[in-house]
Amino acid sequence: MNPVWVTIIIILYLSALAYLGVKGYSQTSNSSDYLVAGRKIHPLILALSYGAAFISTAAIVGFGGMAAKVGLSMFWLVFLNIFVGIFIAFAVYGRRMRQIGYILQAHTFPEVMGRRFNSKFIQIFGGIFIFILMPIYTAAVLIGGARILQETFMVDYNFSLMIFSLIVTFYVLLGGIKGVMYADAMQGGIMFMGSIFLIFFTVRMAGGIRTAFETLNTVKDRIPPELVEAGHQGWTAMPQGGSPLWWLIVTSLTIGVGIGVLAQPQLAVRFMMVKSKRELYRSLVAGSLFILIMVGGSYFVGTLSNLYFLQEYDMLAVEYESNIDRIIPLYIREALPPWFMYLFMLSILSAAISTLSSQFHTVGTAVGRDVFQKGLGLSRGAILLTRTGIVIALIVTVILSYYLPAGVIAQATAMFFGFCTATFLPSYTAAIFWRKTTRKSVIASSLTGFFVTLFLFLLAHESTASVFGVSDLLIGSETILSEPFNLMDPLVIALPLSTLILIVTALLTEDEVPHITRRLFAKNDQ
Repeated sequence: MNPVWVTIIIILYLSALAYLGVKGYSQTSNSSDYLVAGRKIHPLILALSYGAAFISTAAIVGFGGMAAKVGLSMFWLVFLNIFVGIFIAFAVYGRRMRQIGYILQAHTFPEVMGRRFNSKFIQIFGGIFIFILMPIYTAAVLIGGARILQETFMVDYNFSLMIFSLIVTFYVLLGGIKGVMYADAMQGGIMFMGSIFLIFFTVRMAGGIRTAFETLNTVKDRIPPELVEAGHQGWTAMPQGGSPLWWLIVTSLTIGVGIGVLAQPQLAVRFMMVKSKRELYRSLVAGSLFILIMVGGSYFVGTLSNLYFLQEYDMLAVEYESNIDRIIPLYIREALPPWFMYLFMLSILSAAISTLSSQFHTVGTAVGRDVFQKGLGLSRGAILLTRTGIVIALIVTVILSYYLPAGVIAQATAMFFGFCTATFLPSYTAAIFWRKTTRKSVIASSLTGFFVTLFLFLLAHESTASVFGVSDLLIGSETILSEPFNLMDPLVIALPLSTLILIVTALLTEDEVPHITRRLFAKNDQ
């Protein structure tokens, strides 16, 4: 493709982002505008922004590369992404979150929890949790975007990281959540169209869906021995039950990410940005279609990329490139026409930037509003504190992006989702649905979920404990647990424990319920 046209396209794209950032800035006059968009976001904007924030380069690059390795068993995650991540999230959790956020006049996820139980500790803990752990997920997304830019333009990886960081920081700092959501909607449209073209091209390359499936089934004997030993039974079948790959797909990827979406602070806060529950219901169809094409498409393309590498190099994707985070970028660069490569590059950039902007905004608000302003009582300069938090988060994320190991995108994403699920999901669910939930039960549940998950990641979960080396230092073994417990994602143990602790503590304790909290469980739901 002509370099002049590439330059023009990129300039137009960045100009559109700048315009939307300025537009968001012009409509931002107070903290409510900056943090929750004045609670007046259009349902289509909400659907596209939610989907764009949810589906990032972690899904397209990291999980697409994982699908190249393990196959179509990843489609169980697509089912949960739509059923749990859209229908249950919008129609059940979103309805209550919007109502409670409005009644409490809360602007962030930790603030909803803190005001619900009249507890500064709960709000500060939530803010610190987000500030410390979200950069792990943010770094995974940043790495995915940088890999695409690196492979497309053959530029230095470090340069790619810096360019991404500067672009995202610009319009997050400038426009607040309005600028983020306007840009998300535009980028969501680009992502959607790019994925449709990619699916169409890949199916045509494979000779049609039926031929592709038949070919995948005939090359099962090419599966590397180490993957066969791990439980791989082909790209159109689930791994062998109880095998390491089975535990990875079922517990870490499918359950962890599929259910963990409900407890994502950057997504939960979006439900507080619409006027009524009708807007949430109107977002369901658009959100579901978006997730189906984006997530299902990336897993489908990742699996079928093996056929391209077999045809061109007589090698599977994981044989051609051992770093699974590079499989999708390499496939796009080598298999697609140059004009489409640049078009899809924009959709990948859009996926990365939309998710990163939401993540940085969430970390910034966690530091500025939840920790400093509401937690520590620094009432002045809320937006300045939030923007300072965004800059700090950016620096931490870039540093992590340099040091995280290769092929880490899917694992880092699942790790963050697991932490959020065990720490927040029981208390968040009880806070918005169960009147008898108490402050002590929420604190006990959240701390249990967090520390049990941390303990298991450091000492018991095979893929992470072997990296940290704590168990090896203490007892001379990579993990303190044997199979199958060392293969299970920590949330399999931590989530039931944190849920049990919440229920038992809530039944044994009692709070004085303020009048505003009683309104949360009134029958009238506007």
